[in-house]
Amino acid sequence: MRMHDFEDFDDQPTRRRQARSRRQGRFEEPEPTRSGRLTEGERVRLAKLRDDAYTENQLPDGADRWSTWDDAEHGPLPRPEWVVTELAAVDTDLGVLKTGKEADVHLLRRGLPGTAGTLLAAKRYRSDEHKLFHRDAGYLEGRRMRRSREMRAIEHRTAFGRNLIAEQWAVAEFAALSRLWTLGAPVPYPVQRNGTELLLEFLGEDDGTAAPRLAQVRPDPDELKDLWFQATAALELLASEGLAHGDLSAYNLLVHRGRLIVIDLPQVVDVVANPGGAEFLARDVRNLAGWFHGRGLGEHVTNTDGLLADLVSAAGLG
Repeated sequence: MRMHDFEDFDDQPTRRRQARSRRQGRFEEPEPTRSGRLTEGERVRLAKLRDDAYTENQLPDGADRWSTWDDAEHGPLPRPEWVVTELAAVDTDLGVLKTGKEADVHLLRRGLPGTAGTLLAAKRYRSDEHKLFHRDAGYLEGRRMRRSREMRAIEHRTAFGRNLIAEQWAVAEFAALSRLWTLGAPVPYPVQRNGTELLLEFLGEDDGTAAPRLAQVRPDPDELKDLWFQATAALELLASEGLAHGDLSAYNLLVHRGRLIVIDLPQVVDVVANPGGAEFLARDVRNLAGWFHGRGLGEHVTNTDGLLADLVSAAGLG
């Protein structure tokens, strides 16, 4: 954010009104330009806008913003050494890695000025009305919000309701990643959540080349079998925690240096609380096995019926 964006806050009449207010024992802050109920992320954004309006904020090295670490929810401990926590760090957006229906993923560099910094994946959920979350009704089952007014906003897809859905999905994904990373599951480390933006461990090379999705790789027979068993181990770990991915496919699994990594977890399903929990488990198995069968791995290896029975048992559903 650059200073010319705050010209409306910097005029002399406004300063005189604020001075009078301070003398009278109150402080008149700049008014936000939008009205209505605000989600957490919007409140944080407006608070930062007001703070920055009264300070010089010249960003070094062509960065796009100061680090948002101080305003964010942080990932689990122990924190990896590569996580940059200094408040003097800056964030530089290096471009889009992936565009999806619910969110865009950007490549971000965070570091102190004059240092190489650390590459991160910045996942930013959208809430505009033309890109509503697919299957959000099924996903939200078992996750009903306590406030009936907020549930009505979600059900009627008002602007506030759509923003709530976006924030709910960001919260759900960050919580799931934090929980699974702590258990040792093959997921990226969740660095922080700030409103509808997640900063995640970047899986790829130092030059910014992202790790390929499983759908993009052409493994030989031995590698194919190894990747299948890595995938089933991840499914079994999730099921033991009462969870299903909910949207598992070869497009939300990365292959990073021979290791399979599970990504895209906003719709993670509590299979006990959700009435359709068993079907979510079955769909994950069908989608995953379909890709492996298409690459030549036989049913005698995948044994999908046996796998699904094991997952249902591990989840405590039967």
